Amino acid sequence: MKKRRIFAQVLSFIALVFTLILPVSATGASVPGHLPDDHPIIHSTVDGSSLASEMILNTAQGNVTPMVATGSYHTVGLKSDGTVVAAGDNYYGQCDVSGWTDIVQVAAGVVHTVGLRSDGTVVAVGPEGGDLDFRQCDVSSWTDIVQIAAGSYYTVGAKADGTVVAVGNDNVQRKVSHWRDIVQVAAGSYHAVGLKSDGTVVAVGYNQHGDCDVADWTDVVQVAAGMDHTVGLKPDGTVVAVGYNDDGQCDVEERRGWRDIIQVSAGYVHTVGLRADGTTIAAGLDVFDVGFDVRGWTDIVQVAAGHFRIVGLRSDGTVITVAMVGGNYDDYGQCDVGDWTNISQVAAGSYHSVGLEHTGTVVAAGDNAYGQCDVGDWTGIVQVAAGGRHTVGLRSDGTVVAVGDNGDGQRDVGSWTDVVQVAADYDHTVGLKSDGTVLAVGYNHEGQCDIGGWTDVVQVAAGAAHTVGLKSDGTVLAVGYNDDGQCDVSDWTDVVQVAAGGGYTVGLKSDGTVLAAGSSGFGQWNIADWTDIVQVAAGQYHTVGLKFDGTVVATGFNNQQQCDVSSWTDIQQVPAGKYYQTIAAGQYHTVGVKSDGTVFAVGPRPDPAKWSLGTATEDSLTVSSTAGGAVIIPGEESFNHNAGAMVRLVAEPDAGYRFVNWTGDTGAIFNVNAAATAIAMRADCSITANFEEKPPINWALIGGIIAAAVVVAALAIFFVHRRDGRNRGPAQT
Repeated sequence: MKKRRIFAQVLSFIALVFTLILPVSATGASVPGHLPDDHPIIHSTVDGSSLASEMILNTAQGNVTPMVATGSYHTVGLKSDGTVVAAGDNYYGQCDVSGWTDIVQVAAGVVHTVGLRSDGTVVAVGPEGGDLDFRQCDVSSWTDIVQIAAGSYYTVGAKADGTVVAVGNDNVQRKVSHWRDIVQVAAGSYHAVGLKSDGTVVAVGYNQHGDCDVADWTDVVQVAAGMDHTVGLKPDGTVVAVGYNDDGQCDVEERRGWRDIIQVSAGYVHTVGLRADGTTIAAGLDVFDVGFDVRGWTDIVQVAAGHFRIVGLRSDGTVITVAMVGGNYDDYGQCDVGDWTNISQVAAGSYHSVGLEHTGTVVAAGDNAYGQCDVGDWTGIVQVAAGGRHTVGLRSDGTVVAVGDNGDGQRDVGSWTDVVQVAADYDHTVGLKSDGTVLAVGYNHEGQCDIGGWTDVVQVAAGAAHTVGLKSDGTVLAVGYNDDGQCDVSDWTDVVQVAAGGGYTVGLKSDGTVLAAGSSGFGQWNIADWTDIVQVAAGQYHTVGLKFDGTVVATGFNNQQQCDVSSWTDIQQVPAGKYYQTIAAGQYHTVGVKSDGTVFAVGPRPDPAKWSLGTATEDSLTVSSTAGGAVIIPGEESFNHNAGAMVRLVAEPDAGYRFVNWTGDTGAIFNVNAAATAIAMRADCSITANFEEKPPINWALIGGIIAAAVVVAALAIFFVHRRDGRNRGPAQT
């Protein structure tokens, strides 16, 4: 038994000799700086490069690279001059960024927006009080910040010393305070992610679906966080993801086309990747069926995924967007009235505006999906009205024309005669005849067209599902949907004009004060202190009043700036006894005619598709190689790339050669010893891929080693036998 143990030890010794010596003998002596093919990949170079850290360095050097960010219902754009634009819902002030300057990065949460200044301080806009104010905007004391991220109701900042700060959700704030060595942060709905300088990843927060299971990730250069999932980008252009995957948002495997990726973004239930060639790929909630189809995008330099929208920034600074069904930002061009002149009255539909010229011709702007703006051939018009998706015109001879949607018969006005005023809302049209009776066509499920017995009417108005009539004695009639009390106007007296909105009714009294009935959930009833009013208009959720001095007041829902009329002056007055509009309120916009015939309009900010953010500073990359191989991505010549961009590098050896390393301006290469890696552009640079010939196997040396091992084994066995013989001594008799 003892002999067997000794023999096993000898064999182990021989195996160890082969393990240590044979690789050297088989490949030749190693050249300093040259690593064997199976050498483990090191995440970063000496100065800790990562996509995130290079972007940070880019901003620290004062470079402003245009970018986009998108939240739930708003999108933010950083321009090359350091200013910021925003579009979308502004109910909580999340788009109030017009005064920001010297910004180098932006981030968008559900209802707040964050901006990083070049001096390391941070600004934020969003809720101020109320149920959604979690103090996510309390960033005024932050300093030395190099990167920001915005979650649902919290904000995270990475500091220059590698620590992290957070405000908002207490759980996230408490749990990131111990993080160290962080170069990038990402914020999901309820979890935060940190990328460390060594390429590993940490995460805290909601983890029911494995959103934070990133402990085994290595060699990561960028992270992104969605609602319930986390995404990581590796320097070889592949992507990893964990978390909720019932909608396929984590299906980012290379076999699905996710290769050669240089940036990732995570949205509500979807993930977007930017390829090195400027094309894009998406995974998640039926991305093609719900409007998230980005397959045709080209020349993209950055992508952003929000709750209901994907935004792409092109190299020329323009922006392209796609939205999930219902994710539109309501900018259909309804406020594009700046070139209108010679206008005498206006009307506002859901998403279009109409203007009547002094000549009796008509102009229109905005949504034209149903032909509601096809009014270019109208003549002899004396009044206009705009419904949800249709437009109505009253001719001087008392007949009526209409264009647009007719799904409920709202355009069936061809037989009307002797009409003196028209009104329209979403899906019904009303006409006042010269004898004081009233006509109505269109949707009537709520009884809004039941006006057959009305007489002695001098003005009509059409609401979302109700109709209002003003009688000559100053009393008011109303029919239709009344669950909010919008038809409870029977006690009104001394009224001189009426307007009907989305679930409410407004009446102007002869003394210049205003009455209201119906829904008031958005403050559209806040008219108690209005005085000196000469005309009123009612939108979906906002009310507008024209004062005697030509100024305008507005109250109600202001998510799209539709109430921002305080600067308006010199609006046209309507002569007594006339009931056309020089102010008009639509779904989310307001229009007013000036006395000179030009037109004001406020409403949705320009859709991101109309933005031009400028272009980034470009750096040159010169690529070459030594004999024995070639750089196949991006090739071997000089290239120009945006500052801060990540560029994929792939070196391929010829037969009989192997890749050694990258040399030159390698400070921003993620792994100088990897044939497939990436470089983050920080300045003009030149790099070279080095190759060497694989040495032949040294069989003579191998034979010598084997012979030596045999000799050692024989000697070991000999001495074992000799020692055993001595231990036994002379034979016993």
